[in-house]
Amino acid sequence: MYGLIGKMIAKPGQRDALARLLLGGAQSMPGCRSYIIAADPSDEKAIWVTEVWDAEADHNASLHLPEVGAAIREARPLIEGFGERCITTPLGGAGLG
Repeated sequence: MYGLIGKMIAKPGQRDALARLLLGGAQSMPGCRSYIIAADPSDEKAIWVTEVWDAEADHNASLHLPEVGAAIREARPLIEGFGERCITTPLGGAGLG
């Protein structure tokens, strides 16, 4: 498995709109086992994205899906920047089988 955890910083007042866009582009991505968008309760502009994929190739392929590309294009104007990012190797857990 392949995992990513990353922090996105929204422009002021845009976190909810950014989260909606990211969630809207996350439907039916082959190889995706988990895609979680979470608001950071200690930072009103921050969103954490946690992803688990069967393989890194599945994640890379998802970036070429039309609905993901559309969500990325719409989200860019709402993003102020990025924070921490780490690649993980998920070993299992609730919901991952």
